[in-house]
Amino acid sequence: MQSLALTALTVCGLDELDRHSGRGVTHILSILDPGWPEPAAFSAFDPHRRATFHFHDAIEPAPGVILPEKRDVEAILAFGRDAGDDLSHLLIHCHMGISRSTAAMLMILAQALPHEREDVIVDRLLEIRPQSWPNSRMVGLADEILGRDGRLSAEAGRIYAGHLSIRPELAETMRRLNREKEVELGLARKD
Repeated sequence: MQSLALTALTVCGLDELDRHSGRGVTHILSILDPGWPEPAAFSAFDPHRRATFHFHDAIEPAPGVILPEKRDVEAILAFGRDAGDDLSHLLIHCHMGISRSTAAMLMILAQALPHEREDVIVDRLLEIRPQSWPNSRMVGLADEILGRDGRLSAEAGRIYAGHLSIRPELAETMRRLNREKEVELGLARKD
C-alpha cells in the first residue's frame, strides 16, 4: 500500500458525499446504521473500491443496538491494509462524519504508520477532520489489535478534552447519548 501520507484522505458525512464525486476517490469505506441503504451519491463517483459496514454509532450495549465488534475493526483495518497500489484517494464516511468514520481513519492511520507516536497520528486526524469525536469502542479495539497498549485510546481522550474545553455543554449531550466513557476520558485529559 502507498504511504497514507502521500494519499488524499477525506472524512465526511452523508450530506457531504456529493462534494467529493469529482475528486478522484479510489477507495471508499462506508459505515452506515443497520438497514440503511447504499447512498445514491456513489452513482456519480468514478469507479472505486468500496467496503460497507453496518453498525450503530454506540459504545455501550443497549436494546436494539448493534455495536461495532472486533471483526468489524479487523475488516476495516484489512481494507486499509489491502487497498493496493491504486490507492490515491481514500474517503471514509458515516452518517455525520464525526464518530465512526473518524475512528476508522484514526485506526487506518495508526496501522499505516506503525512507528509514529499516537499524538502525531491524532494530530493528522484532526487536520483531516477537525470536528472528530472518534468512537471509543472502535478505537479501543484497534488499540488492542495494533498492539498500541492503550496509547491510541488515551490520545483519543485528548480530542474529547479539546471539544469539551470549547463546548462544556457537550458533556451532557454525550452523556445522554450513552457516551459517558468518552466524556470521562476527555475530562481526565483536562486535568
